[in-house]
Amino acid sequence: MDQYCILGRIGEGAHGIVFKAKHVEPRVGWQCLSSILQTGEIVALKKVALRRLEDGFPNQALREIKALQEMEDNQYVVQLKAVFPHGGGFVLAFEFMLSDLAEVVRHAQRPLAQAQVKSYLQMLLKGIAFCHANNIVHRDLKPANLLISASGQLKIADFGLARVFSPDGSRLYTHQVATRSVGCIMGELLNGSPLFPGKNDIEQLCYVLRILGTPNPQVWPELTELPDYNKISFKEQVPMPLEEVLPDVSPQALDLLGQFLLYPPRQRIAASKALLHQYFFTAPLPAHPSELPIPQRLGGPAPKAHPGPPHIHDFHVDRPLEESLLNPELIRPFILEG
Repeated sequence: MDQYCILGRIGEGAHGIVFKAKHVEPRVGWQCLSSILQTGEIVALKKVALRRLEDGFPNQALREIKALQEMEDNQYVVQLKAVFPHGGGFVLAFEFMLSDLAEVVRHAQRPLAQAQVKSYLQMLLKGIAFCHANNIVHRDLKPANLLISASGQLKIADFGLARVFSPDGSRLYTHQVATRSVGCIMGELLNGSPLFPGKNDIEQLCYVLRILGTPNPQVWPELTELPDYNKISFKEQVPMPLEEVLPDVSPQALDLLGQFLLYPPRQRIAASKALLHQYFFTAPLPAHPSELPIPQRLGGPAPKAHPGPPHIHDFHVDRPLEESLLNPELIRPFILEG
């Protein structure tokens, strides 16, 4: 770790601690398993611990590395810059991003301007279209995983639940992974808060059914094939018109949102097709990234588009990172060659 100067602690997720760091000149003889870093570059370090070395890399970390290695460099997907061993685990070095979309929504004192919503959604769809073109399905889309750079650029991050998919649909996946759809994120941007704000699975379903109506085999032929079909029943509800849910939103936005919020996955509009929707070509046009609000992680000045109290993060580092004790050769077989 002595090729990095730790600048602060960004946060802690389910699979590791994330630090802000500066890459410095590496010591003589030090080698990274994979690196495209430049001296002086600011990065985000995700430190992942191995419970037992014989268990190998955690599956989610391997999936994240594999997914990012499968894709070429893209401006709408966060870049993995290095992977190296450290102590009883390993570290992933990503390009540093100043904030995330969840903070943007949280800081906004009112729903975002329509030009801003269009810009964020357009960048998200470009990233999703790129992933799908490379046969990668993210499976964990949410505003907190959509990072924002200092220049306002949105990039998709956290590919720990990502999978390579078969275009013909022949590959099976677990049904126990839930994620927001692009439509849910679009609705949250338009509304200023989630459309389906359930605190648990049942409450979540109730919100969905209240707006989209109770599904049936007529509108969703594959419904009866779902693993947990008929284990719980809800009273019949008819769909609520989206113009009643979001009365201040343009007809073009509601049309696109309606094509996202469909029960049958195969009937939902594809990201590449959605980018051609009239919504993006009617006034107001998508804002340039430089015109978008950027919350300051260190309690700096509030976003000029939506002034408000700064959101202060605690960057106190509880203890220094331990010196690397792990021989790189021990985990080299687990590193996927790019």
